[in-house]
Amino acid sequence: MLQPKLKSKVRCTDCDIGEVSKVILDPLSHEISHIVVSMNGSGERQVMMAMVQEVAVDLVSLHVPSAEIVALPPFKRDDYVTTHEVEISHLEDRLDVVPGEILVPFPDLEKDVKRRTFFMNFTHVIGFLIGLPIAYPILRFIMKPMYAPFDNGWIQVGNVSKIKQDDVGTQFQYNKKVKEAYMPEADVEKSVWILKASSEVLEKFYEDKDQDFHDASGKVIWTNKKEFPYIAFSGKCPHLGCAFKWRKHKTLGQVFLCPCHLSIYDATGKILDGPAPRALDALPIRVSASGEVEIIDMEFKAGIKNQIRII
Repeated sequence: MLQPKLKSKVRCTDCDIGEVSKVILDPLSHEISHIVVSMNGSGERQVMMAMVQEVAVDLVSLHVPSAEIVALPPFKRDDYVTTHEVEISHLEDRLDVVPGEILVPFPDLEKDVKRRTFFMNFTHVIGFLIGLPIAYPILRFIMKPMYAPFDNGWIQVGNVSKIKQDDVGTQFQYNKKVKEAYMPEADVEKSVWILKASSEVLEKFYEDKDQDFHDASGKVIWTNKKEFPYIAFSGKCPHLGCAFKWRKHKTLGQVFLCPCHLSIYDATGKILDGPAPRALDALPIRVSASGEVEIIDMEFKAGIKNQIRII
């Protein structure tokens, strides 16, 4: 059976009753359990898939009369969250990624969280205020790295010979030494996606102007030239910092896709769908005569529209 699609017409045994406005997903089986039908201006009803007789490209046929659907209670939107708000691993392997609302039931334990946690949080605030004079010197020491200047040194990540095709994202992994407060220095494994771009993709990405990168004082530390054929993207999704991947989408072709919350980007990093607030974060990149790729490692605050550097 095909999957019901948004805006598909819904037909009962006696008449058409509306169109599909949302689909509800079973978070355990990853199968569609219900469709939500917009009843031609008369509210919405939640219809079990067991009532569905057939799913065509633009039509969902039910094996019940319209009176039975009208008698269902109105759909309660507050009982559900979208798949943009929860992480469901490998969802894109089971369900077509389509624009619109794909819902999962709101966890019962979370519905009354405001009432259950008010006094607990109030107690925590009081305890924090009492302990602040004692904790301040320790906090100042721990937070010192937050005010250290950014590291704008170049890091070698690999050779361009790894890239086999234009306009295809290729992941390069590298280690970076990190020192946080009193903790010992450690190697952190990171990744960057690099694209050897065609002239069409370069034109769309740069929009006929070079890309400057600045330090904390506003001074330009590097410029990616619009004629340079390589583009580098930070390996973290701008939504919530998850690791995304390059894959072939059923309808959009080859894209960058974040499996955490289904943000989708084209080869230029532009958002095609999903909750991400901005495009992928580009990084300074240079390539030596022998093909060795170097980047300046930068990270930016996730979940906001403006690009604010944090590393």
